[in-house]
Amino acid sequence: MTDALQQAQGKRLAMHLRRLRAQRGWSRAQLAERAGISPRTLERIEAETTSNPGLFTVAALADAFGVPVDDLVREARGVAGAGIVSAGYEGRSIEQFVEQLLARNVGTVADVRLTPLSRKPGFSKTKLTDALAEAGIGYRHLRALGNPKENRPPFWEGRAAEGRAVFRSLLEQDPAPQALDELFALAAKETVAVLCFEQDEDRCHRKVICDMARADHGLPVAALG
Repeated sequence: MTDALQQAQGKRLAMHLRRLRAQRGWSRAQLAERAGISPRTLERIEAETTSNPGLFTVAALADAFGVPVDDLVREARGVAGAGIVSAGYEGRSIEQFVEQLLARNVGTVADVRLTPLSRKPGFSKTKLTDALAEAGIGYRHLRALGNPKENRPPFWEGRAAEGRAVFRSLLEQDPAPQALDELFALAAKETVAVLCFEQDEDRCHRKVICDMARADHGLPVAALG
């Protein structure tokens, strides 16, 4: 196994462990005690400073969580979980939003708002990044995939098809193609939530991105719920 592959698997395992721990509301010390391993060992695994924690350690962690050890190994190998989740935070609190992301096993949130600011508590970039990090979820702001202000009225006024056509043309212009490549490459490895405001993706430019993921890259796409 190459060093790069080991590092990638270590990162996926660390992310999954942080997510499971957050779901159960356990501190790192509590998980270490339940698994019978040292807090320092767990800290190194979750911080991704060790890429090969050993089968006995992984088995102890699986036992602590009450899940089959094969599940942790499969997550580390990235066998399952690739795809896109279409996520609008309209009508959701930050707590509800994070809980739903965890339920979908989201590894990273890709923010496709042009400007990652919100009057809704918890959804501006800094606060959102912090809330996601606490749950073991990554964050990326892909500004190049944001919808410009002048193309927003069609989505509000029942002319969404017109707005989507304009947005598709914008995606052909630099630096959007590079941002799309980044998004789809990540979504081929883990579940990525494509984030904007509108809960109904038919009223949002992210539908174009999700449709491309499905049609052009064969990625599964699901709504957050």
